Amino acid sequence: MVAVDGGRFCVDRFEAMLVDGATGQALSPDYPSTPNLLELTLAEWSTGRRRLGDVHARAFPLPLLPGWQRGRATAAVARSRIGARPSGYVTGLVAESACAAAGKRLCSVEEFVTACRGEDDTLYPYGDTFEEGACNVFRAGHPASALHGNASIGHLDPRLNRVRIGREPLLRETGESPRCRSRWGNDAVYDLVGNLDEWVNEPGGAFAGGFYSRSTRSGCEALVTSHPRSYLDYSTGVRCCQDGPSTPAADMESPPGAPAAPGGSAPRPPGDLPEHPGQGEHGGDHQEHVDPGAPGQNSEHGEQPHQQRR
Repeated sequence: MVAVDGGRFCVDRFEAMLVDGATGQALSPDYPSTPNLLELTLAEWSTGRRRLGDVHARAFPLPLLPGWQRGRATAAVARSRIGARPSGYVTGLVAESACAAAGKRLCSVEEFVTACRGEDDTLYPYGDTFEEGACNVFRAGHPASALHGNASIGHLDPRLNRVRIGREPLLRETGESPRCRSRWGNDAVYDLVGNLDEWVNEPGGAFAGGFYSRSTRSGCEALVTSHPRSYLDYSTGVRCCQDGPSTPAADMESPPGAPAAPGGSAPRPPGDLPEHPGQGEHGGDHQEHVDPGAPGQNSEHGEQPHQQRR
């Protein structure tokens, strides 16, 4: 973890991946971690993917799901690792419990903004002027548009964070945007702007920072408050905070250069879509309907800039 604001609090250096608390195995970053919603998502998209998009999109298979993850309750724990695929499809409730299971907690909005603005107190991690490509935000493509022909539908599709535009993945691994780091002393926090939205501790529900396809230049002030904590979609992730200075026992992050825990394969398609991800489970042979009004299906995020720290 990185000590922020003179050690007033600490924040995870990277966006979190979720692991199973009982075994330590990485949970798939492409599916909800709760068993009921995972099965519902598999049932819907194992067949639903063949009804939307062009011929290439329909041929794009579901990402690998480890067989052990199905049919059992998992207690998700948040882990911060360099070079890992961060977990999407996270509700605010799961984010809160995953941080608690790691001996941490969700960051407050004020803590998130403070950490993001860095010691120089700038709108972006790298300064006060927007630099295209410095952080993984405001990307030209949208994964739902690529797969479904419509950016506003199908936000629980497990394939969304595997989409590439040209040869570039939309979702990047942690630490893969070296300019997008908020400096604190000799250390830094990565990707507080873009990549995935990150849940923060607001009773009504809020996530901060923006994600790769959000058309925002609000930088560290980007904040969405239009969804309850039960909400999830492909773009919602988690990062944890902790009171006081970091301690060796609490800091579970790998130093730069250490091997990352597995986050699944990252296949490449013909065109912009990945090829088959390999062996593994890709869904059941039964179909259930996912209500279009359910979390993640047709929602648009309304962004609300947070008041800047002075």
